[in-house]
Amino acid sequence: MEPGRFNLSRPFIERPVATILLAVAVVLSGILAYRMLPVAPLPQVDYPAIQVSASMPGASPESMAANVATPLERALGTIPGVDRITSSNSQGSTRIHLQFALDRNVDEAAREVQAAINAARSQLPSGMPGMPQYRKINPSQAPIMSLALSSETLSPGELYDVGSTILAQKIAQIPGVGQVEAGGASLPAVRVSLNPNALNQYGIALDEVAGAIRNANALRPLGHVATDERQWQVEANLQLRTADEYRDLIVAWRNDTPVYLRDVAQVAEGTENRYAAGFHNDRDAVLLVISRQPNANIIETVDAIHAQMDQLRALLPAGVDMEVVMDRSPVIRATLGEAEKTLMIAVGLVVLVVLAFLGSWRAALVPTLAIPVSLLGALAIIWLLGFSLNTMSLMALIVAAVLVVDDAIVVLENIARHIDAGLSPWKAAMRGAGEVGATLLSMNIALAVVFVSILFLDDFVERLFREFSLTLVAAMGISLLVSLSLTPTLS
Repeated sequence: MEPGRFNLSRPFIERPVATILLAVAVVLSGILAYRMLPVAPLPQVDYPAIQVSASMPGASPESMAANVATPLERALGTIPGVDRITSSNSQGSTRIHLQFALDRNVDEAAREVQAAINAARSQLPSGMPGMPQYRKINPSQAPIMSLALSSETLSPGELYDVGSTILAQKIAQIPGVGQVEAGGASLPAVRVSLNPNALNQYGIALDEVAGAIRNANALRPLGHVATDERQWQVEANLQLRTADEYRDLIVAWRNDTPVYLRDVAQVAEGTENRYAAGFHNDRDAVLLVISRQPNANIIETVDAIHAQMDQLRALLPAGVDMEVVMDRSPVIRATLGEAEKTLMIAVGLVVLVVLAFLGSWRAALVPTLAIPVSLLGALAIIWLLGFSLNTMSLMALIVAAVLVVDDAIVVLENIARHIDAGLSPWKAAMRGAGEVGATLLSMNIALAVVFVSILFLDDFVERLFREFSLTLVAAMGISLLVSLSLTPTLS
């Protein structure tokens, strides 16, 4: 077959200005994509996972496991697609972690989890304050930052109240922040420790004391006063807030004499969960754990939080210190920085090798231009695919820096051979590119098949290396286009 009849480069060689403008557009789109790509240490691998939580105040871990976790696990185990069920039980609470198959839709799984909870309702203890709750979680979504609140004057409960109601809400409004969890303490509460001997002396049952406390904080209307033309609502602040107010609560009458709560119990200020504790540098502290939104840029999100630090500190009461105790951005910056340096070194070594073998700066410049155009074009494609700039995608670009220059060198050497034989540069470019066009196409298809085969591996391996595979294939595709368009045009 005559080479010119299968010349994929003819339309580009005949329109050199349009070809160069197309290459410039690819470069600019790659630079724009590089600035817009989300940054992450590894590719986003979402595990469909759901966590079910239930509480029953006062129950021991053994009781929670036998009476709450067991019936829930039995019902949740009937859901199709569940790979693993794990549960943890503590004082008054149970958490059940469900992990589904990677191809399972987490929204559909959530609906089936709710149906399983409803089915197990009749088997759960009647003393539970509410139905078990569930939430969708992502185990691969590790926290990006943690803040510690400590104070010499405020109690852990008061710090937790400030952190969970003020700071957490403010931080959650920062772009890129997905969730803010407060830990290390719990909300302030009044703790009542009953004295069994005193209760026995007065002949008071536990239910009688619980009913008195419950009725004292009941939110119910007190009534109204009406005339022929007007009505007045009767309101009073009957909510008990402090331990002193609870001590004066009348729990029963014996022999026409009131029995106060202080007579049968010790009442003190405390927290809802006395087993929750947090420390920072040997000081009691409340921790705010910050997670990013899916596909958000970690570095930009962390920088946005740091930019708001002064405003966040202004919201704190006097005597409260706030410090950053965990920040993932420096490690990610260092990892990506080393990968980018490796990429630049690889590109530099390729250019030097090409220069050494071709022996001319002008000749070496033509295949050298294929490297940035191919790599930046690959960045534009992975941005369109919704990928991130991570270790895997950068590793693919490092490998591609060596592969993408091969096509341009093959075309350049064939064109140079025809120029040395006496053909004009235009005819040499036309014939040289036409002779190797089909060969380059078959070579790149063969290499692409090798890397695309990664997509047919195990689910976890496929999701982890998907960005590596497709980024490399994208760079090779752009390289083939450059070698059949820009390279013969410049030659």
